Amino acid sequence: MSNMSGGLVELLGLRLEEVGPDRVVIRWDCEPKHHQPFGIQHGGVYCAVVETAASIGAGLWFADRGTCVGVSNQTDFLRVVREGELTAVGTPIHRGRSQQLWLVEITDAEQRPVARGQVRLQNLTR
Repeated sequence: MSNMSGGLVELLGLRLEEVGPDRVVIRWDCEPKHHQPFGIQHGGVYCAVVETAASIGAGLWFADRGTCVGVSNQTDFLRVVREGELTAVGTPIHRGRSQQLWLVEITDAEQRPVARGQVRLQNLTR
């Protein structure tokens, strides 16, 4: 798998706390750069973090068999956040020959759910 610390991960200030084929944990601090025009965490940031966690885990599990690409991302926004540390935990729901389904749950510093999403990924063999 290529460098996981650049690109959008760097732009959003994501910290990859745990990275493996069975679980991915990402933390970041909600800051004004993450806000939508009304001063709250932009939903697109949640979508991006959900996709990032699922893609990293799926790719590590599929490993040298090929690569994985997201084909569907459904993310629900549950609670308004203006600031503070957020944590995303991604775990697989299903890993099959051709597709994977990952669940990513995002909580605030008080462990309250703020967003959740699931990503379906296509396994592309080499």
